[in-house]
Amino acid sequence: MSEMQEASVAPASLSTKDDAAKTNALIAYGLMVVGMFTGVFWIVGAIWAMVKKGEAQGSVFEDHYTNIIKTFWWGLGLSILGAMLSVIVVGYFMLLAVWIWSIFKIVKGLAKITSNKAYHG
Repeated sequence: MSEMQEASVAPASLSTKDDAAKTNALIAYGLMVVGMFTGVFWIVGAIWAMVKKGEAQGSVFEDHYTNIIKTFWWGLGLSILGAMLSVIVVGYFMLLAVWIWSIFKIVKGLAKITSNKAYHG
């Protein structure tokens, strides 16, 4: 295809339900990104995803909500464990690993959702 033909090809449009699910997942991801540095927005992003997950059932982006919620709960649990283990040095390494893992999961989700793809698709 020539450059002009490529530019005129429109991406597949999303249904209203898919568009709303994408927007809500992007809000949750955004809140969690801010929460990586503030903490409180991490919780707000997870709650947003939990509340909006039902509305996203059957949409292309449904598994993004599962990713957000699992990242929150695993991150919270492992962070609590890391904080308890910070009495010994290994806890600090665990907290760093959880933070890096969370960044990976969120960035992967953002990369997929901005390409209109399912998280595991």
